[in-house]
Amino acid sequence: QVQLVESGGGLVQPGGSLRLSCAASGTIFMTYAMGWYRQAPGKQRELVASITSGGATNYADSVKGRFTISRDNAKNALYLQMNSLKSEDTAVYYCIAERFKVRFWGQGTQVTVSS
Repeated sequence: QVQLVESGGGLVQPGGSLRLSCAASGTIFMTYAMGWYRQAPGKQRELVASITSGGATNYADSVKGRFTISRDNAKNALYLQMNSLKSEDTAVYYCIAERFKVRFWGQGTQVTVSS
């Protein structure tokens, strides 16, 4: 079993930045692929960014060049640096951990981009 706890969400003005964190426990963190999903009101949940156990990254087109995903295996932590935020980035952001096609989800953290 994997426990994931997100933090770092909040209210930010357009053009601002936020850094989300995800703390993982109960697993050998470095063996898991990790990622961030988000779900805006009335929309389907979508993949924002992912990072493999080897460090390869993948981003949704809508966040390329603005968001950066990273992991610190020594701290069992996953991060999402979000820059140049837009109103359309407003959503609940979820951390996920996946291995052998089994996926675990965090509880989510709200990000609101508004002036």
